[in-house]
Amino acid sequence: MAPLRGNKKKRKVEKKDEENSLVSGSSEEGSVNWWNDLSKKIAGEPSQLKGLDKFESTFKMSRNTFDYICSLVKDHMMVKTHFSFSNGKPLSLHDQVALALRRLSSGNSLISVGESFGVHHSTVSQVTWRFIEAIEENGLHHLRWPSTEREITEIQNKFEKIRGLPNCCGVIDTTHIKMMLTSSDQGAEMWLDRKENHSMILQVIVDSDLRFRDIVTGWPGKMNEDSVLQSSSFFKLCQEGERLNGKKITLSELTEVGEYIIGDTGFPLLPWLLTPYQGKELSESKVEFNKRLSATHTVAKRALARLKEGWKMIQGDMWRPDKHKLPRFIFVCCILHNIVIDMEDEVSDEVPSSHHHDPGYRNEVCEFVDESASSFRDKLCLHLSGSLHS
Repeated sequence: MAPLRGNKKKRKVEKKDEENSLVSGSSEEGSVNWWNDLSKKIAGEPSQLKGLDKFESTFKMSRNTFDYICSLVKDHMMVKTHFSFSNGKPLSLHDQVALALRRLSSGNSLISVGESFGVHHSTVSQVTWRFIEAIEENGLHHLRWPSTEREITEIQNKFEKIRGLPNCCGVIDTTHIKMMLTSSDQGAEMWLDRKENHSMILQVIVDSDLRFRDIVTGWPGKMNEDSVLQSSSFFKLCQEGERLNGKKITLSELTEVGEYIIGDTGFPLLPWLLTPYQGKELSESKVEFNKRLSATHTVAKRALARLKEGWKMIQGDMWRPDKHKLPRFIFVCCILHNIVIDMEDEVSDEVPSSHHHDPGYRNEVCEFVDESASSFRDKLCLHLSGSLHS
């Protein structure tokens, strides 16, 4: 299910000089002064750290990345409707973006974020939603499938360097976004998953740099990985030969490898989706093959752990969220995750040490096996073990 989109109305953009100078036109000194003023509101007292250090620890990104995000959303957010602090002072573009990012990254309630910024909780809600719409409209190019042969080749080379898997184009995984619903919530039961949590599932395909290349969200968390995959446009494109259809590479006379992604045991074994061997008594070569897949699959676990650590709004149990808007919040958090990577932001280079992005949920088991895919996996396994060359 693609992120849900509401009807968007064109809004008149105010072109006041003050607003136009808020992003690229402002001097570094003025930019720092803006942050110093806001940091006092957030912290309640002057920061003991230098402005930019405190800024980076607050927003988990560099000032350069923050300014870039401001430039993306400026035209959409600086519209006729104005927002103000509790004292009546208008919120600048920087203030609004900081407010929305704080809401998404902290996971704190609307009331808590509002109090820390000195605005009403309804302002936090409205500003954050306008920010969501703005990123959806202007940041889509940061979450896309590779469009050039050079781009896909670079991804393949990086994956091969991990544990030797040739021609691999991505790693697929899922995670649960948990919600706190009550019995009075209409349709609450349909969101109960196998762990008796109310949740929404997020499926991602990740490249070698932890960047999301394709996502699916909006489905109830009780759906298994196979079902979510088959609901996706990515599945349909691959089945029809319109994706993962690049050049094949020849490893030996008996082994030709097309493009593929890898997944865990919850996904079906398909010609374009490799999964581990299942069973207790596996040969040495199959055990080693599974280790290669597991080490490479860690990329997806790291990306999802980083997503939830960076954007804590989707990490914990959200209190009665709007199930129609939640997919769009998740989608924008994924875009923001990619923006930080695309901007080569050193502030967020550290990935959480734990890869357990979905605590309490065990790997599923899908028994579907495509015969041609099974043959391909066997040949690749033998090639990697060296058996074909003996």
